[in-house]
Amino acid sequence: RGFLTAAVSAVVAGVVAGVGGYYAGLGAAGPAATTTVTVPGPATTVTYTTTVTESVSAPIEGPKEILIGASLALTGPMAPFDAGITFGHKAAVEDINKLGGVYVRQYGRRIPVRYIVYNNETEPAKAASLAAKLILEDGVIALVGGDGPPVTWNPICAQAERYKTPIVAGSPWEPWWAGGPYKYAWSILFRIATKPGIATGHPWLEGRVGYCLTDVALAITDKYADQTNRRVAVLACDDADGRGWYEAFPAVLKEAGYTPWRTPPHTGEKLGLYPPGTTDFTGIIRAWKEADCQIMWANLPGADFGIVVKQMAGLGYTPKLGWIARGAMFYEDIMAWGGDLPEGWISEIKWDPRFPPEICRGIGDTTPMSLFERWTKEKGTPPVYQHTYTIGMGYSAMQVLLDAIERADKLDKESINEAIAETSGYFMSGHIRFSKEAHDSPNPIMCGQWQKVDQPWKWEMKIVFSQHPWMKPDADLIFPIPAKG
Repeated sequence: RGFLTAAVSAVVAGVVAGVGGYYAGLGAAGPAATTTVTVPGPATTVTYTTTVTESVSAPIEGPKEILIGASLALTGPMAPFDAGITFGHKAAVEDINKLGGVYVRQYGRRIPVRYIVYNNETEPAKAASLAAKLILEDGVIALVGGDGPPVTWNPICAQAERYKTPIVAGSPWEPWWAGGPYKYAWSILFRIATKPGIATGHPWLEGRVGYCLTDVALAITDKYADQTNRRVAVLACDDADGRGWYEAFPAVLKEAGYTPWRTPPHTGEKLGLYPPGTTDFTGIIRAWKEADCQIMWANLPGADFGIVVKQMAGLGYTPKLGWIARGAMFYEDIMAWGGDLPEGWISEIKWDPRFPPEICRGIGDTTPMSLFERWTKEKGTPPVYQHTYTIGMGYSAMQVLLDAIERADKLDKESINEAIAETSGYFMSGHIRFSKEAHDSPNPIMCGQWQKVDQPWKWEMKIVFSQHPWMKPDADLIFPIPAKG
């Protein structure tokens, strides 16, 4: 499907338009909440045997700690993503410091890591200014991310480029790369539609599927298409994330043989693209119901979809199949909808505690499941596997960075950046190996569905579709979605 690469240009244009206006006022960002986390590790004794023939120079002592920083959205619309990201960062730092820190050959010893995180409140200008503060004032050797929309990550990566500081980030490749190209920024997140392979600098992924969002979304939709009328309700918030998505995905659907109802490729209209803050979706829903749209694709905040699904229930409209990007990813979002409204909705899975530890490896004895258990114990949350999947992505980003620092042999930004480029190994989110041309290592994605369980927490996201042989589905897809009205 060659059309996918062309269609994604709309995503890029939408995101760049949403981000671009923020750069001019970077110096005006206000003060931010600051959290500094130091996790000292136990002393490590290293014995050296040296034969000296002439003279002995005293070893270079080096720094007492390695500083790594993050500018994260701990409040604001993207906070559900970054709550897990920062937990994953801290967990990886705790794990490496239990070993005494990162071994730096330049100094012949392990050096503990100190992690500094600032709250950018989901504001792009503040995200950028705090990234600069971490580099210029705090003196971090590198920045770290993990998973999130480009609205904040593009400005952060721009600062990393400006000050020649490596960053292991994570954002959908096409709109993220539109903010580049980059020399010092690297992404560990999926691609939207541009398939990785020889042409993108990923020869090891040539011909493989499950690394593009469209691979999963179309595959699960195609599987049940013959049981529908192929008419699709398309819904997106007109924000930096949803706007570009809305401009691209209706074209993807049309080229795949579906009818994206009353969208630009269909009639030139923009039914389903709504301004932030909208609370009345009844007009849109009635149009879908009258057209008998039996499939839904959407990208919007979870709170917004909660309003939508309640109003759909009130009007007696439920599609047979519904893929909800962003809005159905987090347990706390879907729980807020109430009743049986969460049942049957689908979203992508980018990391899961059920991933096999031989593929998804942590530091020391940490596994995907033990990391999840640490989150559950610390936060007091129910043991729902997809409660906050970003803990794994945050851990993995930090882990990749720590691994690169150790392989760099010295605490030098250029050397660390070169080591990141040579990364090839198994980390918490799976196998990571970067394209030196595209600066990304697309992560595997799967499809999950919220299903009711006989437990106090009521809902779990089951893995219902996977294109990766090492992770099989653990439940059958519920089709059609049970009626909500």
